[in-house]
Amino acid sequence: MTDNTALVLLVTPPAAPVDARGSWTAAESALGTPLPADYKRLVETYGWGEFCDYLNLRTPFGTREHNRLEWQRGRPSGTPDRNRERYPYPLHPAPGGLLVWGTTVDADRLCWFTDGAPESWPVVVWSRDGWYETHPMGAAAFVEAWAGARLDSRLLVDMEPDLAPWFNAFRPRTHRCLRLSEGPLTYDRRLAILREALAPTVGRGSWRSGDADMGQDHFATADTDWLLTYDMSRPHQIRISFPPEDSAAARQRLFAAVGRMRCEVLRITAADGQPLAAWDAFVDEGA
Repeated sequence: MTDNTALVLLVTPPAAPVDARGSWTAAESALGTPLPADYKRLVETYGWGEFCDYLNLRTPFGTREHNRLEWQRGRPSGTPDRNRERYPYPLHPAPGGLLVWGTTVDADRLCWFTDGAPESWPVVVWSRDGWYETHPMGAAAFVEAWAGARLDSRLLVDMEPDLAPWFNAFRPRTHRCLRLSEGPLTYDRRLAILREALAPTVGRGSWRSGDADMGQDHFATADTDWLLTYDMSRPHQIRISFPPEDSAAARQRLFAAVGRMRCEVLRITAADGQPLAAWDAFVDEGA
């Protein structure tokens, strides 16, 4: 569907999309090309942010350096003249060049192959390792297929089929990591206590190793938009990101949960891994 109806039914848009409005005429003039209508509706509906903590949608609006559309000259790095199979594309604004409209957390780039009319541009996944695959669909259909676990891709991480997909609009966040002692309770019991203390929560995937003593669980708070990862061991820790204004509430609820889990906080670090003397030190460091 070109009206994004299928995607909206699958993934709830944010109430206040970020960097979603502006002059399309100015954006297209700067890029030197019209843009597909489905992408414009995608931007106006969701704005700048992440689908399922993995696929990043960029918009041509706003001033933040990590947003905006990329347009580059030349070709991807490497030796395209010697390896046409691996480096088959030039970059926009060259005729038929790639134009980046999104990325993944793994540094893959999501592009249009800008050959022909914009409404017929297919999506090209350009992996961080320099490999490519083409999908004969527009940006909105591509996102909907991936979020619905229906995209056949060798290069992208699959969306877990048992998860309800979500979208996080960009917002500044503070990041904290709490290194914990093990305590007497099992991991599953500690996880249940943690999620009960922060309820209501929404599961966002988990991972377990073959050793059965390594793994992690991802979840979010439904009412406060805190994002958490609980690592089973090696190290045993809780990672959380939250809007800076929620620092006091996040600390109070999280430390209370750790007490109920019968663990101790051994160390607190910031997003860059640097130890903090206290929870609120450099509270504005993370965005």
